Amino acid sequence: MSEVIALDESSWSTADWALGAHPSAQGITFAVYAPAATRVQLEIFPDEIGSFASDTFLLAKGEDGVWRGNLQGLQLNALYGFRVWGSNWPFVEDWEPGSEAGFIADLDADGNRFNPNKVLFDPYAREITHNLYTDKLAKLGVNDGVFGTGGDDVNGVPRREIDTAIYAPKGVVIADYTPVTPKPNIPGERTAIYEVSVEQATAHPSTMRLGELLGDEPGFGAVGNIPDEYRGTYKGAGMLAPYLKALGLTTIELLPVHETNASESGRDSKTNAWGYMTLDFFAPNRLYAHDQSWGGPTREFKEMVSAFHDIGLEVYLDVVYNHTAEGGNWGGDVNTTGFTTLGGFATADYYQMTDAKILVDGATGTGNQLNYSQRAACLLVLDSLRYWTDVMQVDGFRFDLATVLGRLPGDADPDDWGQQKRFFSDHPLLVAISEFADENGIEVIAEAWDLWGYEVGNFPKGWGEWNGRYRDAVRRFTKGDGNAPGFIDMFNGDYHHFHTSGGAQKTINFVDAHDGFNMADLVSYQTKNNNQPYPFGPSDGGSDDNLSWDSGGSQSLRRQRVRNLWAILFLSRGVPMVVAGDEFGRTQNGNNNPWELHSLAMCNNYAMIPTNAPSGCRSRPGWRPPTTTTSASSRPPTTSTGSSASRPSWRT
Repeated sequence: MSEVIALDESSWSTADWALGAHPSAQGITFAVYAPAATRVQLEIFPDEIGSFASDTFLLAKGEDGVWRGNLQGLQLNALYGFRVWGSNWPFVEDWEPGSEAGFIADLDADGNRFNPNKVLFDPYAREITHNLYTDKLAKLGVNDGVFGTGGDDVNGVPRREIDTAIYAPKGVVIADYTPVTPKPNIPGERTAIYEVSVEQATAHPSTMRLGELLGDEPGFGAVGNIPDEYRGTYKGAGMLAPYLKALGLTTIELLPVHETNASESGRDSKTNAWGYMTLDFFAPNRLYAHDQSWGGPTREFKEMVSAFHDIGLEVYLDVVYNHTAEGGNWGGDVNTTGFTTLGGFATADYYQMTDAKILVDGATGTGNQLNYSQRAACLLVLDSLRYWTDVMQVDGFRFDLATVLGRLPGDADPDDWGQQKRFFSDHPLLVAISEFADENGIEVIAEAWDLWGYEVGNFPKGWGEWNGRYRDAVRRFTKGDGNAPGFIDMFNGDYHHFHTSGGAQKTINFVDAHDGFNMADLVSYQTKNNNQPYPFGPSDGGSDDNLSWDSGGSQSLRRQRVRNLWAILFLSRGVPMVVAGDEFGRTQNGNNNPWELHSLAMCNNYAMIPTNAPSGCRSRPGWRPPTTTTSASSRPPTTSTGSSASRPSWRT
């Protein structure tokens, strides 16, 4: 291995290298944004877990608040992380990893949480080595509590002193040149969307017989079997493209594929089947990749996109820019957080806080929400969108709780909740995203509500929006509520709300979505049924107001009502969106919020299609993935050590 050396250090403070790690002919440049930091140390690691840094380099700060460096002799797929000091923890000569030397406080006057004992991964890393809930850490006898700051006693030492070098996720230096088939550029008015997670699409063992199961179905001759090793992966999802084409759909919309927190085996409270807790806005989720090598998820994702583009289909991504997986204040203690990336570099530039510097999560309910009064946070979103559009070649994005991106926390007193909840249709970030979409020929779709407000129809021109009004009107009408005028308005494209937004092609019409009843259950259950035994439960949360009707228990009426819903959806003006499995009556047995249920019961069982007894279809004998019962995002990590035991992966 060649020696790694700093290249032309005198130029670092005036350089303009882009954020992240970027290989070039002159070396690999590194850049991270930390304007209030007083020292940033780049560390190179030989292994993802269990090893300390092999090389360290001090970066130089530019006038733009970015710390930069350029290394020569470092190879592609190198692993790297950072340590950061600030006014609350200035550097002193006798500091060493795991010491309290130099410590003054856990946060500075602006709420930044600098702690050099906590190795951070690059927010712009194109891949990271692992997530915080990985079973690899559990096997070492530790849990994610090691990443916390604050003075809690952990095995006789304050938590802030635990050095995380051997545990922390590391960035991976990526330079991938996998070609992607050009985009089909389908006009918005011709789009029909299929919403599904990578895992749900092909993890079920029935996919190994998919071609055989559909062999007698007209138009499905191009559909083939999916090999066992590709189930639940990007590779497997790409092989499903002919199936979606045969259904007459144009677009697959994948639930979040950004790196997230999840146990490989699905340990209790350490899983998230939907992926709505983003760790890194540039890195594809490694758990969905068959190719686990460094760079493998990136290559495999691009190959999946090509598989869809090859037959004229588009790929949209569900993206979560309203909050991150870094969580909030543990136990309500202002000193204790679990930052491993953004918050460790620049809390005040990325996160919304109260006047007392407690992290705000009122609109998201997930521990934190991002602060889009800050330029750095806005650039993070735009840079992420640009990467997935230009490099990964996706065709569009659906924004989870997009209203958070339209708020300006800096324009009001941090504790004035009435003013903090204001939504700005002309927010610079929303306008910039719309302009970016227009310039690049992609679609951007808002989930136009959160816990602070409902803003359907209020996004800037160019945005599409999930139309919750359409969903509710159709559900009411088809169960006999007598709301004909409202139903007709929605059926005709919701002119009142969308005529200034670009027309009916900007209303995304849906009857159901991933977070709620699926279509079969909408016509079969009066109320949600979440507290049921595995594999269809238990799960927490979920709306109590589903506008559902069990069709009086009539199976024939239920089947007819599902056909009616499909007809209404595809005859309405606007863009139709369906949920995976609705095409053949997939049921969740009334569970309307299985967000963390790591179960085959939540995956598409294609054996239901060529049979007159679909409810009799079962998974292969002896297969049982792990159960989950507690929401990982609803409680802080414990201070005890984790169990080293693991259970079979869903891919078993």
